[in-house]
Amino acid sequence: MERKTAFHALLMYFSMVIAQSFLARTFGSYTLELVDVEDRALLVPLLGVGLLLSAFLINLSANKLIQGVASVLGIIKIGGIILFGVAGVLVADSLGMETTGAAPDPSLSGFLGATALGILAFKGFTTITNSGAEIQDPHRNVGRAIVISIILCVVIYAMVGFAVSTNLSLTEIIETQDYSLAAAARPAIGEAAVWFTVVLAMLATAGGIIASIFAVSRMLAMLTEMQLVPHRHFHMPGSIQKHTLVYTVVLGLFLTAFFDLSRIAALGIIFYLVMDIAIHWGVFRHLREEVEAKPAILLVAIVLDMVVLTGFIWVKVITDPLVLLVAACAMVVILAAEYVFLSGRPAQDADHHAHSHDAKGNRSREDGT
Repeated sequence: MERKTAFHALLMYFSMVIAQSFLARTFGSYTLELVDVEDRALLVPLLGVGLLLSAFLINLSANKLIQGVASVLGIIKIGGIILFGVAGVLVADSLGMETTGAAPDPSLSGFLGATALGILAFKGFTTITNSGAEIQDPHRNVGRAIVISIILCVVIYAMVGFAVSTNLSLTEIIETQDYSLAAAARPAIGEAAVWFTVVLAMLATAGGIIASIFAVSRMLAMLTEMQLVPHRHFHMPGSIQKHTLVYTVVLGLFLTAFFDLSRIAALGIIFYLVMDIAIHWGVFRHLREEVEAKPAILLVAIVLDMVVLTGFIWVKVITDPLVLLVAACAMVVILAAEYVFLSGRPAQDADHHAHSHDAKGNRSREDGT
């Protein structure tokens, strides 16, 4: 059971680190829209690496500073994106999307692949749950924060998607897929609006990375304290959380430097959907009565996840089978590493972990936290 728990927890961890790298490269793509540069191959990852290092320095500071910076950036990006969405809709010439002969034909597998990308776009709410220790009255506020964030995302994504699709043809959207928001601003609002959109995208990606690193490093620290993952100090000072912060950023730097946006997104989707299916199944099998979960909702979620994952894998088999090989090898390595680590852990350590974890659970149920 511990091996399964550790394996799927690490899938969530890696999917969130992958999402950070996705944001970092997106930051680089949008930043280069401010200058006339043809060769983006080197500059995009360099800018993404610079953003990750800046976010790392901010996360070394006090929690209040991290929260303040992330909150300010969050307010700016939400307000700005809503403004762009409203303006784009108001100046749209028509309600339809133009297509050309060069555009790919629609297909069910393509639709499922796009749905998988949409799931990756919504998975940021896990940042809320992984920051639960810093949230006041988490039993009440974590659920509210998740619901509010999903509602806001639905509204904002719909507005922005509509604004982009009505101001760019499908072919143009495909050509500018890494910076389509800025490309849509040009015909919609004008050249000056491109600067506004690019700066907005830069702030949005920066704020997302700062908040995500904060949450993900704490998740890995929790797994370390539960003795579910190996840990080495490497002579670094500070707490375990500071060490996991370093590991998280280093892994993000590697992905940002060597993987492009589409492959980063594909890895994150595969990891996340596999983990999501396993979590729903685990709750259905072992915890549905304890947490009062509705079995029908869990089973429907599993079926939908499997349908989307199957469709996405089929798309990648046709277009980019290498990313599937990388994902499979990565999961095998994670599973094998956890098997070796947990098998080699002294029995007394495992017993101590189990007893201490049970004691913490009992105290949590008693004090309601």
